[in-house]
Amino acid sequence: MKKIGFLSFGHWTPSPQSQARSAADVLLQSIDLAVAAEDLGADGAYFRVHHFARQLASPFPLLAAVGARTSRIEIGTAVIDMRYENPLYMIEDAGAADLIARGRLQLGISRGSPEQVIDGWRYFGYQPGEGETDADMGRRHAEIFLDMLRGQGFAQPNPRPMFPNPPGLLRLEPLSEGLRERIWWGAGSNATAVWAAKLGMNLQSSTLKSDETGEAFHIQQAAQIRAYRAAWKEAGHTREPRVSVSRSIFALVDDRDRAYFGNGQEEDQIGFIDESTRAIFGRGYAAEPDRLIEQLKTDEAIAEADTLLLTVPNQLGVAYNTHVIETILTQIAPALGWR
Repeated sequence: MKKIGFLSFGHWTPSPQSQARSAADVLLQSIDLAVAAEDLGADGAYFRVHHFARQLASPFPLLAAVGARTSRIEIGTAVIDMRYENPLYMIEDAGAADLIARGRLQLGISRGSPEQVIDGWRYFGYQPGEGETDADMGRRHAEIFLDMLRGQGFAQPNPRPMFPNPPGLLRLEPLSEGLRERIWWGAGSNATAVWAAKLGMNLQSSTLKSDETGEAFHIQQAAQIRAYRAAWKEAGHTREPRVSVSRSIFALVDDRDRAYFGNGQEEDQIGFIDESTRAIFGRGYAAEPDRLIEQLKTDEAIAEADTLLLTVPNQLGVAYNTHVIETILTQIAPALGWR
């Protein structure tokens, strides 16, 4: 059994071929798709965060709006780039969104990926400390965020405050109890997956990771998940961790599906995410249902994960993406024992 949700990158393009031609289109359609996914019985609505791009960027207003319109579905990110974040202000935003959603927030964070501009985090007022890389800075911001989520007081109260204070040092408000256990780390390598396990974060592993062994993507990703779980056990955490993978999966059941995805990528791709990091990009899946089921049976990483995020082509509109999700839930997942 698996939790199955969708992951939207929230692209928009001012083009007649796009159903999402503006930021307003993307935001409002994202809410509508989350509502539709909940009605279908899906388990999660997740959104990617990219800055300086015609994509979703500031997640918390959207997460709060989805939380207000739904009642059951998990709501999350995959992922927020912590190089750009003020972790203290983020505590307040995340706490408010989680309280509106009544504890359904599943917050994916990470050190980030290559962005649209050079060192974009500098424009947000951040720069690495002496001896730090930007990745180090992102992980440092994440550690501050995790520490603040414990809810311990740390700020000295004003002796003559505008409003009465509780006794002792003050913490950030609003704090949502339990959110600390619903933080996920988007790991691009085995080492960062192990680091996330030690800090007690759940694991998000997408369709891109460092090419560490030259093996097929799903085999490397499965090894990453096993390394994460071993590190979690060694760290002595008392709860069970959660692990998600994301995939582009399309069942070709009608002419629309075949027109859009009938010539899909069926091989992993190798590339470089920066000058020195060789990366492997996982294949997509697009086939008639019987063939698709057989293909997915061989994906070792999906088998290792408890949560599967279906990346959706949001520019094709809410109705088509509802169809994509429904087809997976009703025709593919039961045959694989995911439902």
